[in-house]
Amino acid sequence: MDREIEEFITYLHNIKKTSANTEISYRRDLKKMAEFLKARGINEAAQVKDLELQGYICYMERENFASSTISRSVASIRAFFQFLVKKDIISEDPSENLKPPKVEKKAPEILTVEEVDQLLKQPDLSTPKGIRDAAMLELLYATGMRVSEMLHLQISDVNLQYGYVVCQENNKERIIPIGLPCKKAMERYLGEARESFVKDENETALFINCSGKVMSRQGFWKVLKGYASDAGIKRDITPHTLRHSFAVHMLQNGADIRSVQEMLGHSDISTTQIYLGANMNKMRDVYMKSHPRH
Repeated sequence: MDREIEEFITYLHNIKKTSANTEISYRRDLKKMAEFLKARGINEAAQVKDLELQGYICYMERENFASSTISRSVASIRAFFQFLVKKDIISEDPSENLKPPKVEKKAPEILTVEEVDQLLKQPDLSTPKGIRDAAMLELLYATGMRVSEMLHLQISDVNLQYGYVVCQENNKERIIPIGLPCKKAMERYLGEARESFVKDENETALFINCSGKVMSRQGFWKVLKGYASDAGIKRDITPHTLRHSFAVHMLQNGADIRSVQEMLGHSDISTTQIYLGANMNKMRDVYMKSHPRH
């Protein structure tokens, strides 16, 4: 089954233009399924029946895999077998009746505006590293972009004259405006600090680490953890926390959900709507204070 899995990953990459992270997830999910089936004497995709796949899902539930992990695996398995049917590698889809467990959507972890302010004050602006870190933090909170998107930015993607950045990933492009604090932080980084990190004069990546390489996700995670600790934020925040905070704070201050959806790059508005839940408490307070018949 390994050959079919690799054919499927190639199809995702070449035809669907999926991201590297998506392909890694699909491959991992399908390899685990294949290992489970192989241990039960099933080596070919054509041998797989509905009952074996149901057994695999039951196994994951018995082993206490998270519901979100099982749901993602079900999605990977169904996409894989649909591909095999489409390519006439198998005649029937054994995953047709496979159902994911219900996943309770939790409200995302967000920072208060005050916590964000404290976080953004932490970098030491007397050093190139502090100037760079301030620019990264300001940019993430100003745009709500994913960390991977920020780290893929090139210098040419930033237009400080008109105050926007061009975010490009998976052959999709969106333009996100930035506010004055972010613009100033970016100007200072590009004008005073970036050059001290660059080892190769042909390097076009926007954010560079101390080794002269493109800043990595792990590198940024360490930067964020350090400043969160310095700011006295006790919660276990992640780089995605700034994205969540951006979305909720925008909605709390009157942004319409369609605009937030566009800035976040969500293809489906239902993904953006999860932030409305985090916004409900403020809406309820406003209602109780303002409605004459509350």
